[in-house]
Amino acid sequence: MAWDFETEPDFQEKLDWIDSFVKHKVEPLVHLGFHPADVKNPKHRAIVKPLQEEVKAKGLWACHLGPELGGKGYGQVKLGLMNEILGRSAFAPTVFGCQAPDTGNAEIIAHYGTGDQKAKYLEPLLNNEIVSAFSMTEPQGGSDPLLFTCSAVEDGDEWVINGEKWFSTNARWSEFLIVMAVTDPDGDPYRRMSMFIVPTKTPGVEIVRDVAVYGQQEGSEGYVRYTDVRVPKDHLLGERGGAFVISQTRLGGGRIHHAMRTVGACKRALDLMCRRAASRRTRDGVIADKQAVQMQIADSYMELEQFRLYVLKTAWMIDKYKDYKKVRKDIAAIKALMPKVYRDIAGRALHIHGSLGVSPEMPFAAQVIGSFVMGIADGPTEVHKVTVARQHMREYRNISDPIFPDYSIPQLKEAALETYGDIADTVRELAETAGAD
Repeated sequence: MAWDFETEPDFQEKLDWIDSFVKHKVEPLVHLGFHPADVKNPKHRAIVKPLQEEVKAKGLWACHLGPELGGKGYGQVKLGLMNEILGRSAFAPTVFGCQAPDTGNAEIIAHYGTGDQKAKYLEPLLNNEIVSAFSMTEPQGGSDPLLFTCSAVEDGDEWVINGEKWFSTNARWSEFLIVMAVTDPDGDPYRRMSMFIVPTKTPGVEIVRDVAVYGQQEGSEGYVRYTDVRVPKDHLLGERGGAFVISQTRLGGGRIHHAMRTVGACKRALDLMCRRAASRRTRDGVIADKQAVQMQIADSYMELEQFRLYVLKTAWMIDKYKDYKKVRKDIAAIKALMPKVYRDIAGRALHIHGSLGVSPEMPFAAQVIGSFVMGIADGPTEVHKVTVARQHMREYRNISDPIFPDYSIPQLKEAALETYGDIADTVRELAETAGAD
């Protein structure tokens, strides 16, 4: 029987190094005035590249990838323990070669791309020489692919793409975009779309504007318009009509990694909450002595531990089954839990810091907004809850109980008497006899 909550000593040493490295060298980067995706920025090259080399020297670069792609091929449990630490800093995933959306884009190019596509796009992407964008959601359709209208039409040896995409993360810095477009409008609903690799500098690609999440200094979410954008036929990624399957392959891993990093962000918020509670004094002592504050700390700790264990259990299931479909319910569940846990813990940390907590001098307001982003990115919370319910109800698809089911108390009593009636009568008679004596 294998049921263990301990970490192997050798891997724990790696985690300890990651923890110290992120704390002392990576967390400060967010204050230097450049974005993690701005890889062409001289500051980025001068500061981030040497840190990435340190990570590579430790054998911790792009650990989600297999050895054939330069990674360690770590399973999801190990990645979960790593990402708890990386989640403390916006720069940490970039420094460790596991930043979104590049990880997901690299995964699908590695899985579905041709040899030429891998040579041209995958290798520089894995080395963080370039960044990419996933151009899927649309202004009118959100993340529902059945409502997408952006189209790709064959014209000789080319595909011609027309339409608009919304919140294509890092589009402004991207070398290429992976675009999901309708190629067979009259086909099966889940076979009507295809994926394309579109170089960002292709004529007709227009970044209408860079949309910022509230509180950001600069926008990183691209509103992208494609007007008669022509790409060669060999820029089709995977098979025609395969976009839905490809996107699910990509998003399944992305959702679990979001959850892993959110554990780290929640740990950070709880840590700061406790430091403030232990330090902030009122007229009769520190606020950590107040029961109202203790309730908030206790709730945060309990919610975090429950969420963390569920994330690690889901990671273990992915490692066990090697099939995201078999873990679909639990991936959806942690994705649905994530925004609320994050929002509640960050909100309490903000509250305990008082007026300082709502100012831009603290990270909590950004974390609260970030929790709402997590409730929308990669599918809204409501969609994931529906998935959980539908997947769970599959176990009951053949159940059709009568109005008074067999688990009602009268029927359970009747069944118990049928099973133990004679014994019960004997016991009662013995008890009555003993009482008479």
